[in-house]
Amino acid sequence: MAGYSIIIKNGIVFDGKGNKPENVDIGIVGDEIKAIGDLSNEIATEIIDAGGKYVAPGFIDLTNHSDTHWTIFSYPSQEGLLRQGITTILGGSCGSSLAPLIKESDIEEIQRWMDVSGMNINWRTMSEFLSEIEKHKIGVNFCTLVGFNTIQQSILGGESRMPTLEEINQMKFLLKSSLEDGAFGISAHFGLSSARLLESDEAADLFKVAKKYNAIIKHHLEDEGEDILPSVSHIISIARKSGAKTHITHFKALGRASWPMFPNAIEMIKNAINEGVALTCDFFPYTKTGSKLITLLPSWFRKLSNKESLNILKSKDDPKRKILIDHLKEFTLHYDKITIASGGGGLGIAGKTVEELSAASGLSGEEIILKLLETNDLRASIFSEVISEENIELIAKEKFSAIASDGVGYSLPISSLGENRQDLPHPRSFGAFPKAFNLLVKQKKILPWETLIYKMTGLPAGILGFKNRGVIAKGNKADVIIFSPGEISDFATYDNPFRYSKGISDVLVNGTIVLREGEFIEGFAGRVLRKA
Repeated sequence: MAGYSIIIKNGIVFDGKGNKPENVDIGIVGDEIKAIGDLSNEIATEIIDAGGKYVAPGFIDLTNHSDTHWTIFSYPSQEGLLRQGITTILGGSCGSSLAPLIKESDIEEIQRWMDVSGMNINWRTMSEFLSEIEKHKIGVNFCTLVGFNTIQQSILGGESRMPTLEEINQMKFLLKSSLEDGAFGISAHFGLSSARLLESDEAADLFKVAKKYNAIIKHHLEDEGEDILPSVSHIISIARKSGAKTHITHFKALGRASWPMFPNAIEMIKNAINEGVALTCDFFPYTKTGSKLITLLPSWFRKLSNKESLNILKSKDDPKRKILIDHLKEFTLHYDKITIASGGGGLGIAGKTVEELSAASGLSGEEIILKLLETNDLRASIFSEVISEENIELIAKEKFSAIASDGVGYSLPISSLGENRQDLPHPRSFGAFPKAFNLLVKQKKILPWETLIYKMTGLPAGILGFKNRGVIAKGNKADVIIFSPGEISDFATYDNPFRYSKGISDVLVNGTIVLREGEFIEGFAGRVLRKA
């Protein structure tokens, strides 16, 4: 009889390809799945009885910010993700990555995400960055994209201008180097910097580098509001001209005025796919978005350097500051529905609405917003109810859509630093994947289990080009989860996001059991994944 490290028996196994489940056993040796079938007569060092439970590949999170929020270092076990069933995360999203950092000032690109003053950076290239993470034990597999905005920062600094041909060639060199070092593609955020200054032809020429390396281009839409349709059109244009696989990050329409446009945006994508354009997207199952407060301000302001932006906010006499106030007034924002998630500086502000802060201070809602941005170096973030549940259901039904958290990995208890800052992460950081099951399978019943599991496993694995993850198959890496379909649920809320999901009893990462019968084991089995 063959001997196995682990046998998972009696489970209802979903293969991750979207097929109906089967009652089969899984035999694991080391970090690989070696057998699938009837293993009742086989022996193993450890046997996991999954009777009455579902068995699936570990979930792959296509939009994750544990890198740019630094928690891949500060909370390396990433337990909040593991308890959702996530075994692999993709970093470097929304245009920002932690490499390459050619000059010391290049780290300022992620200043919008977090305070960089306490970060210990001892790498420059993508290869050095990935090697540094390998020196640390991590709980999940980690792979990354290279941020276009990060590369642009390296070449142009904080300048908002068209790059020269020589500078575009320098960007190409950094992109090529990062892809050769193992990055899975490039991400871009045309709404947060002068990245939009690259016209489609020039951007397509740059992004053809990704095509050559069979890597993906991952876009944060320039505008997810009333200009969502031209923003989607721009992405499709770049995808056509570059020929590269293209992916839209956390695809959604923000604000009631834009909701009716979302079905048209979906149709634009479907038409492009039918014409041969390789397009996919991901989404999260929440109607409240967690976003940077700065996104409420006009695009011309968001594309300025941090220094230029702060100078405007601090100068009461700058006419541009009045333009910002007028812009916010015209926005007709519901300040009672905008909650401060971070940026309170330990003053008890996190969790309060803009309306509550306005009433307490006597300042207008517009002044509150500008003051929070000024005092927090633009890093304040908010929760706001701006997404239509009907649109979530629409995108969930599309074959090209995957589930992603758009969250950050944490482990409880949260450090005193986090408590003093009173940062409230979006509950998706602790509950996105279980919530998707609750909303789309259990409550709405618009997707069967096997389809939603495919959107969390086989589909994202295919998008990234994984050859041996995301599917239960012989020879694949043993990233496997076991969960109770009746019990899987999210518990994180906007008031108390620091609550683990439940219902996932066992998690294996690279053949190592890290969650056993609901108990977390300090097994840091995650690996750095490089694109071959």
